[in-house]
Amino acid sequence: MDQHAQPGPLDEVVAGLPLVDHHVHGALRAAVDRPTFESMITEGPRPHSAGTAFDSQVGFAIRRWCAPLLGLQPHAPAEEYWARRCELGEDEVNRRLLGAAGTDTYLVETGYLGDAVLTPAEHAEAAGAAAHEVVRLETLAEGLLGEVDSGRAFVAEYPAVLEEATRAAVGTKSIIAYRAGFDVDPARPGEAEVAGAVDRLLGSASGRVRVEDPVLLRHLLWCGVDRGLPLQLHSGYGDPDLDLHRANPLLLMPWLRRVEPTGVPVMLLHNYPYHREAGYLAQAFDNVYFDVGLGLFYSGSQSAQIVAESLEVAPFTKQLYSSDAWGPGELHLLGALLWRRGISRVVGQWVQDGEWARSDAERVVHLIGHENARRVYRL
Repeated sequence: MDQHAQPGPLDEVVAGLPLVDHHVHGALRAAVDRPTFESMITEGPRPHSAGTAFDSQVGFAIRRWCAPLLGLQPHAPAEEYWARRCELGEDEVNRRLLGAAGTDTYLVETGYLGDAVLTPAEHAEAAGAAAHEVVRLETLAEGLLGEVDSGRAFVAEYPAVLEEATRAAVGTKSIIAYRAGFDVDPARPGEAEVAGAVDRLLGSASGRVRVEDPVLLRHLLWCGVDRGLPLQLHSGYGDPDLDLHRANPLLLMPWLRRVEPTGVPVMLLHNYPYHREAGYLAQAFDNVYFDVGLGLFYSGSQSAQIVAESLEVAPFTKQLYSSDAWGPGELHLLGALLWRRGISRVVGQWVQDGEWARSDAERVVHLIGHENARRVYRL
């Protein structure tokens, strides 16, 4: 599949990269109706009342790049695309789109609506790739909160539960940006403070509890640091459950100053529209890494600009590829394809202009595409 009309000096190298998608979720387990699908290709919780989600950068990218893989012409109308998708079925759609992504290894975060998507092993089989698990701290805590009867019991048991849950995992993840924002007290809370927060939560809960108390969220974050695995943090763009201005990674600086001496890698995810801020943090802190994640498939034909901006100030050893795809296989394919297309165009132009040596360019695309992830996650 041609990625752009004029071949560039790096096209062949980039096309052959065995990508490591260091932050991703499983592909859809079963077919959904069109309104549900359209809600899944936006960050909104429901379909838009004004028109169709196919009338967007991601919608146009699906019709351009995914349609041929389903046996349609590029830019097939949305109705034709949807009919063909339904005809093939979810298993075949996943097989075609995941197989075409060229992703060698997926690091699958399993804490979000896991029943609706493939497990890491199932996703790996559908893609013909390898997969490893990343454990979400809050989801694990919510499961334990359904079993304990006191805050003291939770504080005592969570570290062991986390260790067991991550025995075969390669990383942990926190969604504190969603639940409280990054502008919280960066200090590690005391055990009595955490136990009190849990007791209040258990005393007011009816049904499954939701972790959103800042004290408890901070405690989970520090438990993640103590575990020592790379710690992923959602940053920037997301659904309306977060306050975007509080998901700016610059707000993490007081916490990062405390964490840097531990050497635990902090992985800032997606970051758009704060990807430039994330790049600065990756330069300023030895243990900070970042990606541009879902910013790529949501920006479609503009994704090369985001790739260029991500390469402005951060060391190239501190950047990783991720798709942050969840659900539709289209997003897994587009994450990989648009990253390849963007970095090939941007860095290839620098080679053509004499700004970069070709050997340096090839080394950098390998670093970001897979080598940095293999080093940091010890794959």
